[in-house]
Amino acid sequence: MRRLPIGLAAGALFLAATGCGSSDSSGSGGAGASGGTTTLKVGVIPILDVAPVYLGQKKGFYAERGIKLELTPAQGGAAIVPGVVSGQFQFGFSNTTSLLVAQSKNVPVKVVANGVASTAEKGADFCGITVKKDSPIKSPDQLEGKKVAVNTLNNICDTSIRESIRKAGGDPSKVEFVELPFDQMPAALDKGQVDGACTPEPALATVKAAGGRSIASNFYDVDPNLTVAMYFTSQQYAQKNPELVKKFQEATVESLEYADSHPDEVREILTTYTKIPSDLLDKLTLPHFPAEPDRASIERLAELGVQDGLFDKVPDLDELLP
Repeated sequence: MRRLPIGLAAGALFLAATGCGSSDSSGSGGAGASGGTTTLKVGVIPILDVAPVYLGQKKGFYAERGIKLELTPAQGGAAIVPGVVSGQFQFGFSNTTSLLVAQSKNVPVKVVANGVASTAEKGADFCGITVKKDSPIKSPDQLEGKKVAVNTLNNICDTSIRESIRKAGGDPSKVEFVELPFDQMPAALDKGQVDGACTPEPALATVKAAGGRSIASNFYDVDPNLTVAMYFTSQQYAQKNPELVKKFQEATVESLEYADSHPDEVREILTTYTKIPSDLLDKLTLPHFPAEPDRASIERLAELGVQDGLFDKVPDLDELLP
């Protein structure tokens, strides 16, 4: 019931932006430019997944290409999509399912760079379905009739949790999903406000530090090499600013490759934009940061979206992906 308003809101924002001619004369599509440097506003989620762009900014990968990033936190990809389409952000970070939902509704989004992927290790992924220390729940099928927290409804969290429940022999239609920011999930579990939660790092490490448990690797259960999230822009912005989009894409790929080979720096940069205690840094499970999306895993997410009724029509992956 929540997904239609999100799509309509994004479409309405896009019409408003195009109707008002939102790009400026500098050709930066609304981004501020000064002294040969273009400031790009990027919508992100304050989780481990986006560490590469923070690290890339610090290492100068964007500055080398005349770009300064203004990184703005949001609760989830479903909230970032309308912001990108309206011109509030020039680029955004979103889970793959939210991008598929947007594309299926003809919301004009275009992926420009990969974001983050599963570790391909069952039971050792950077996201898990967690329960509190004394919970009687031991497997995903036992979430039937229970309340499970996701950061936004109809995104990769509830899609993947449904698949974990199905693989365990349960009925995902009997689960109540509720929206909650990732950083509030550990406390909500501890207080019994929810029975389970979709917790990527650093929320996963926080839950485990309090004695909680992960009962399934929900991203792995969709595909061991799941492309969890990607960076994107609006089609309008991409068409008007191809060189700037190319520079952002190149800097992001360099940032992903650097992050994948410098895990200690990934852990350290996390302390600059989340509240994770320093003593938990070594306990974090890091994701993979591939330079390219895994199309087969995205196709699998699209299949699950159809199965779960997320789409009005099947998304066009050729239109969405680079």
